[in-house]
Amino acid sequence: MTRFAHEAEVECARALDALGIRWAYEPHMFVLSRDVEGRVREAITPDFHLPDLRLYLEVTVMRQRHVTRKNRKLRRLHEVHPEVRCFALYARDRARLAERLGEICTCTVTQAA
Repeated sequence: MTRFAHEAEVECARALDALGIRWAYEPHMFVLSRDVEGRVREAITPDFHLPDLRLYLEVTVMRQRHVTRKNRKLRRLHEVHPEVRCFALYARDRARLAERLGEICTCTVTQAA
């Protein structure tokens, strides 16, 4: 069983499952910088990897000052690893996902009746 760091990640996993999207939780860490001895100084581990979409998601639920730091890390990720597609999923995005998922589920139930 996957142990999530935050309830928002649980909600995201449920939505991905309901949409039939394969995912892995925090499978990769990307080094953003190293010190002079080569030790990792800064890294990011996106919350979800969607292998079929070749995409990573970083679920964001923090206070604004922490979001700013996370956004900086995502920009740095795109600079250092341009081949990695990673997007932040903010509260408004999760709300839209839940709304869309509700529409899909309603349509499925209506069509089945």
